[in-house]
Amino acid sequence: MATIKDIAELAGVSPATVSRVLNYDTELSVGHDTKKKIFEAAEELNYTKHKKNQRHEKSQLRLIQWYNEVEELDDLYYLSIRLGIEKKAEELGIRLLKETLSQMSDETVDGTIALGKFDTEQIELLGKSQDNLLFVDFDAMQQGYNSLVVDFHQSVQDVVDYFLSNGYTKLGILAGKEYTKPTHQLISDVRFSVFRELLSQKNLYDEAFVIEADFSVEAGYEAMKRFLKKKREELPEAFFASNDALAIGALRAMQEAGVIVPDELAVIGFNDISVAKYVSPPLTTVKVYTEWMGELAIETILSLSKDKSPVPRKITVGTELIYRESTN
Repeated sequence: MATIKDIAELAGVSPATVSRVLNYDTELSVGHDTKKKIFEAAEELNYTKHKKNQRHEKSQLRLIQWYNEVEELDDLYYLSIRLGIEKKAEELGIRLLKETLSQMSDETVDGTIALGKFDTEQIELLGKSQDNLLFVDFDAMQQGYNSLVVDFHQSVQDVVDYFLSNGYTKLGILAGKEYTKPTHQLISDVRFSVFRELLSQKNLYDEAFVIEADFSVEAGYEAMKRFLKKKREELPEAFFASNDALAIGALRAMQEAGVIVPDELAVIGFNDISVAKYVSPPLTTVKVYTEWMGELAIETILSLSKDKSPVPRKITVGTELIYRESTN
């Protein structure tokens, strides 16, 4: 594991600054560029390079992103996938056009990777304008498009099984809210749906222990702060957060309220972003191999460009539960 000092040296800042940025210290005043350097350095040092493949010197791919750089720093999940895509493209000698949906160029490409969440109109626009199209972290199979997604059902099953096998029966969830652009359509949190289904089957689901917030550290903090103020005498034994940013914000709110983690309240996050191991306490979380997902996106779109399939393809990738100190 890369140390705070390693990240500081790569980013060209002090270890103290790195520590405070990785812990989302709200009292630290640093610029966007400094934060970006630190988070990208953390990703770089925790990135596992995979085997190089044959170079594709003349290939050109398009990457459509729904998150901008500022949003990426609030939720490092998409930053990590993007870096995996970029690194694999660089390894293979592929030119990567990074564009937004509203500013797509007319340049001819061998394939387009759409990273993020899209509404019906955006999917139709991409489908009509891009011959070889792959959605990453979005299931567009129903609309007839290739998709690369995470196995949320098995991931949440692993979390629930862990809690129950360790004696936790009063379980809460900090579910995420996110929206398409620009129509602001609410996207359902699959992790919440699966969590509710699994607990309902065991008569353990309790709506009183459900919190919803946008997928950011600050939103997680504010939502948990409000919850603890109302429910301080009636807490669950454990919380599952739909992503690490929410979990990190929730941990800060718990610490401020004097809730001892994990003795009073255990916490499990989702994604295992690079900073999850540096927060206090280090976060138990579901690891999504995001950089590898980015690599797989490049490999898949290249494969589709060579051999056109008669039907859309959906690739579902598994996860791994990483145990740290936010659970017993």
